[in-house]
Amino acid sequence: MRTSRFPKILGLVHLLPIFAQATLFENVGDIPRDISYDFVVIGGGTAGAVVANRLTENSKINVLVIEAGPSNVGVLNSEVPSFAPLLMKSPFDWNFTTIPQPGLNGRSESFSRGHILGGSSAINNIIYTRGSSSDYNRFAAFTEDAGWSWDNILPFILKNEKWSPPADNHNTSGQFDPRFHNTLGLNAVSLPGYPQVTDSRIIQTTRELKDEFPFNLDTNDGNPLGVSWVQATIGNGTRSTSATSYLSPFINRKNLFVVVNTVVTRVLPSSNGGSGITPDVRTVEVAKWLLPTGSSNITFTAKKELILSAGSIGTPHILLNSGIGDQNELNKIGIKTIHHLPDVGKNLSDHLLLGVAWHVNSTETADRLSNNNTFLETSLAEWTSTRTGPLVDIVGGINQVGFFRLPDNDTIFDQFPDPSSGNNSAHFEMAFTDSSGLAFTTPPAGFYFGIGLAVLSPVSRGSVTLNQSDPLGSPTIDPNYLSSSFDIHVLRAAIRSAVAFVSAPVWKGYILEPAGPFASVSVDDDDSLDQYIRGSALTGLHPIGTSSMSPKGVAFGVVDPDLSVKGINGLRIVDASIMPFVICGHIQAPTYAVAERAASLIKSKWL
Repeated sequence: MRTSRFPKILGLVHLLPIFAQATLFENVGDIPRDISYDFVVIGGGTAGAVVANRLTENSKINVLVIEAGPSNVGVLNSEVPSFAPLLMKSPFDWNFTTIPQPGLNGRSESFSRGHILGGSSAINNIIYTRGSSSDYNRFAAFTEDAGWSWDNILPFILKNEKWSPPADNHNTSGQFDPRFHNTLGLNAVSLPGYPQVTDSRIIQTTRELKDEFPFNLDTNDGNPLGVSWVQATIGNGTRSTSATSYLSPFINRKNLFVVVNTVVTRVLPSSNGGSGITPDVRTVEVAKWLLPTGSSNITFTAKKELILSAGSIGTPHILLNSGIGDQNELNKIGIKTIHHLPDVGKNLSDHLLLGVAWHVNSTETADRLSNNNTFLETSLAEWTSTRTGPLVDIVGGINQVGFFRLPDNDTIFDQFPDPSSGNNSAHFEMAFTDSSGLAFTTPPAGFYFGIGLAVLSPVSRGSVTLNQSDPLGSPTIDPNYLSSSFDIHVLRAAIRSAVAFVSAPVWKGYILEPAGPFASVSVDDDDSLDQYIRGSALTGLHPIGTSSMSPKGVAFGVVDPDLSVKGINGLRIVDASIMPFVICGHIQAPTYAVAERAASLIKSKWL
């Protein structure tokens, strides 16, 4: 799923007039300078677009959104759900890379983040999972703010969601629980819209091995454990992003201004924050290399607040470049500290992925999209004309996902306290692919069944720091994968669970033998498993925590529970970086929820 043999010649862009040009600006020099902005949002991604939309519901409030990447208008690969892999290592990706990871045999991993209006919601793999109720209750307990609890955050989750029919309009009875969904939100969410040959076998496995792999009617009801039909941010067979749901339908608002292709380098204080003085930070600086030679720096100042929504990598990068971070570390690279906040860039947490696959007795799997150019071209033609067919869903044919815990009596708990948020939170995920999935870097022609595995409650923590030789260049990303033995223990258990899954009677005659590097693994041997894990695991691209929330008034953390930066006036952070712990699911849905609640908090203060 991470790489693809889809032909690049299908094209990155087709022309569809989505935005009126009146308030979408392609260059920073085009932005009106005679308008004062109440709020300036740095980052038009998953969270930033939400905040901009909600604040401009009040016609008296002017909001400027500054996005580093290009517009999403007409980017075909961002519209077709199955084309997500083509967006990685493209102009719509920041193309970050981690430093070499000792836990991954010294490998550096590509670390994709969205460099496009809509941010990572416009390039991710579209899976929509909320995590568990315990995840949010832990947020509330840790921050001492009940507003982050499941019961209190659920209305914001629902406010985001526009539950939509699947692309094929099939009967979805028994595939989800409507009590936990909303049809009146902005962001489309739906069930799979194209059947896969493994659908019936996966569901039958939940009957044949129901104790180990129970069926769960709805993974998003707050109790995700078990196997469920996957939900994804797709509507009418097309990817739904923060740009297409929160910006494009509202771009004609006279008080909403969006500029793309504009990199913010720093946030600047209007006071120096001397002894006893709290810094007031409401000004942003735009990268000088975007301006004509000899131009003065361009800055924008918010009358009320700056909203920093550059993501778990971009947000700490901007803060550190601005002199907001650990004073000792900043001094070493010659950056003047305007506010000593040691936890900026720390506490990076991410899921780690691993794929396993088997050859199968079928020629009808989703691998046809990569094996057969004629089938791919026919499928694209069908999508273009009717928004139906094999391309309307998550790449790889993922129609079901499963979330599971280690047994309570697992000996690993003699060494570690349980890092999950509660008994209804998963330690690992299984994403069932009607294809080779994550098992190969570049899958050879063939037909497969794959299971993507992920550590969901990792103990390992990393960091985002400045590149000492070029602070304005790409930051130094160190997820510190598998630095804890707990995490590799979970992946061993996940692999063994995957093998048990395909041992159900329903797979007899369909599953043939293990495929690719997994074929040489001895599943009963920890050393063999560890060698496979360290040589094959991939980033989950779910980074959080680098600007973590903490209780108001404490010395640790980066933001208070209302997401205001500690010790600074006028600056608030709204993105996944504020989560103190990674949820037991994909981070897209909770990031939307964070943004919806943040917008409500901002409105309650100012409007």
